[in-house]
Amino acid sequence: MDAVVISPARRSPSADLLALLQRRFEERLSTSQAVLLQHGTDESAYAPQPPDAVVFVQSTDEVAFVVRACARERVPVIGFGVGSSVEGHLLAVQGGVCIDFSRMNRVLAIRGGDLTATVEAGVTRGQLNAALADSGFFFSVDPGADASIGGMVATAASGTNTVRYGTMRDNLVNLTVVTADGEVVRTATQARKSSAGYNLTQLYCGSEGTLGLITEATVRLHPHPEAHAAAVVHFPSVRAAVDVVIEAIQLGVPLARAEMLDALTIRAVNAHSRTTLAEQPTLFLEFGASKAQIDEQAELVREIVAGHGGGAFQWALRQEERSRLWTPRHHAYFACLQLRAGCRSLTTDACVPLSALAQCIDETQADIAEHGLLAPVFGHVGDGNFHCLVLVDPDDAAQNAAAEAFSHRLVQRALRHGGTSTGEHGVGLHKMQYLVEEHGAQAVGLMRAIKRALDPHDIFNPGKVVGHAAV
Repeated sequence: MDAVVISPARRSPSADLLALLQRRFEERLSTSQAVLLQHGTDESAYAPQPPDAVVFVQSTDEVAFVVRACARERVPVIGFGVGSSVEGHLLAVQGGVCIDFSRMNRVLAIRGGDLTATVEAGVTRGQLNAALADSGFFFSVDPGADASIGGMVATAASGTNTVRYGTMRDNLVNLTVVTADGEVVRTATQARKSSAGYNLTQLYCGSEGTLGLITEATVRLHPHPEAHAAAVVHFPSVRAAVDVVIEAIQLGVPLARAEMLDALTIRAVNAHSRTTLAEQPTLFLEFGASKAQIDEQAELVREIVAGHGGGAFQWALRQEERSRLWTPRHHAYFACLQLRAGCRSLTTDACVPLSALAQCIDETQADIAEHGLLAPVFGHVGDGNFHCLVLVDPDDAAQNAAAEAFSHRLVQRALRHGGTSTGEHGVGLHKMQYLVEEHGAQAVGLMRAIKRALDPHDIFNPGKVVGHAAV
């Protein structure tokens, strides 16, 4: 396996650079230890690695100014949305300046006729959907956390709606990006398709801030279905629950959401959300269509469920009822953290072809049992993606080593099944070692060549995705 080396060398800004930024941004430049710590910490199991300074930007021009200033000294620049990433994406492993996008939070345009919206990078998915509340449209990508749109583009986010509406890659029209020399680039027009030139929009989507800084995004919107229905149903085994979703998709049922929670996750959800769900493997399903179509789809899914030993459906039709059913699923991550007091979670995900999903989860749960791990399993089974939260005492070296060993075995298992090392969390620091095994040396070499071409001095989020590049 091709080892990736992260340089320990810190490239801190000079006093002159900090003074320049101070003059331009005044109180919006911070070197407070509390602010630095916040911006050097994410939801991963890695120890915090703070930057040297944080700038709270308010426009694309301000982002370009910071990048140009840092580029002159070859000082790293790291983008920050809301800090919800789980693979160490935003840790300042070589120091540098963090650009906080939280004040770039304007919805710039809603074009109902084109089914698009243009937003600044700091707008969260919740803010965008609130702005769309009376429009008849919604933004579909839902990773669970109220992440920023810029961060979701950078990590090619997906989530609970992916089975019906696709990932962030499928819901992008164009981007505004600041390059390594501080130039501003727009990657495409407002047209829904184009054959003109390279697809720069998709190049930056999933690049995790290593190729440029995304400051604006135009995203696709979707009309609200005429009606919605949500259902919760329990199963005797995880495999039975997963097989139901696979069979439903193979039969053409257009599920809007399909989430599986294992029994341990349900136990955590009950304790956290004060629900009384049966502590069994459980599917959370949602349908969106006309009332007649929902009735037809639900009847077919009932038959499939019965054939796999599933229980009765718990239905919710009104918005408040659906929220009551789905809220515990959205809180599953934080609920699972309460299973072991004082623990941390090594959170990992894998994604495999649908035909291999049930077997891969079976093997994963057998691995968890064999090694005595406390590790809830849940995920977006409609697109072959599932998550494992390995809960460990942060001060217990043996537990942490066991968690890392499990994560490694999970990746190897996913790759054997024709899958990927990460379905939606991204590469960050944690999954770099698997890129060559997954894509091949030639493909990763091409990725590194792109990185060198677009960021020759390695200032954008260095040490991530393809590793350290010589400066």
